[in-house]
Amino acid sequence: MAAVGEFGLIAALSGWLPPDPRTLVGIGDDAAVLAAPDGRVVASTDFLLEGRHFRRDWSGAHDIGRKAAARSLIDVAAMGAVPTGLLVALAAPGDLPVSWARDLAAGLAAECTRAGASVVGGDTARASSVLLATTGLGDLAGRAPVLRSGAAAGDLVAVTGPLGHAAAGLALLSSGLSAGRADDPLIGAHQHPAPPYDAGPEAAGLGATAMIDVSDGLLADLGHIAAASGVLIDLSSARLSPGDNLLAAARSLDMDRTERGSTPEYTQALTWVLAGGEDHALAATFKPGTALPARWTVIGEVLAGPGNRYSALVDGRPWAGTRGWDHFTDRG
Repeated sequence: MAAVGEFGLIAALSGWLPPDPRTLVGIGDDAAVLAAPDGRVVASTDFLLEGRHFRRDWSGAHDIGRKAAARSLIDVAAMGAVPTGLLVALAAPGDLPVSWARDLAAGLAAECTRAGASVVGGDTARASSVLLATTGLGDLAGRAPVLRSGAAAGDLVAVTGPLGHAAAGLALLSSGLSAGRADDPLIGAHQHPAPPYDAGPEAAGLGATAMIDVSDGLLADLGHIAAASGVLIDLSSARLSPGDNLLAAARSLDMDRTERGSTPEYTQALTWVLAGGEDHALAATFKPGTALPARWTVIGEVLAGPGNRYSALVDGRPWAGTRGWDHFTDRG
């Protein structure tokens, strides 16, 4: 990329990324101008760091672009908004091939298309490793935003989207068991999660009282709702029973670790479901009796109690294992 220079790269990116009719001024000026029909703009920013969120020897540039876009756009949907735009800042080594940047742009565009949004601008810089910062923008279409603070005792807790798949895929990659499994959907879930963007506005329309994107782990993220709402959340392990694909992945890891003493496969698979994160499913609370579409699965209920970040329970008890991810402690 050093050969084409910063402004050559920006010009190329502008040509690679499709325009959107809602973008009044796009890439190439000091800032983008977007139409905001609702009069309010929902915004969310995320980092994607090489070595922390992805590895270039595990994921191609297209997958990395999709993952970067998904992280911010699903946060917008978790507020009940429709994603509309994405700003992308890219820092990368000068010797990175221009073809890598082109594939990255294609991945960003593909995921934006899934969400109904488009890349509207950003920035570039040189760095020793790849860093992506994305800012997702969205429109509430006249609805009130769905906050974390609205859950009440008696509400249903429901989820849509996979749980534990990305964590299982990461475990397979980390263990070296991914050879010959390039098409494994669990590995794909880690490389390029596919969030249910339209489920966010759907939940808002159904009267969701609180909602969150499951990025750091189901227990950790529901703990944020519990703390913000001042409630307890009790999950049913039976309703979160891991699927055969998670059990098979756990079994293969157990076989690889027999000599060191392994975690029983069911417990490992359930841990991925409860604490894995990065699937970017949506978890929401709804008033009792709400008729939910089939893709929403009721997994628990909201109870009265003094809520805090550890107030998401499993079968009425605190979960003894890790609860999710915290960047500054490396544990839940």
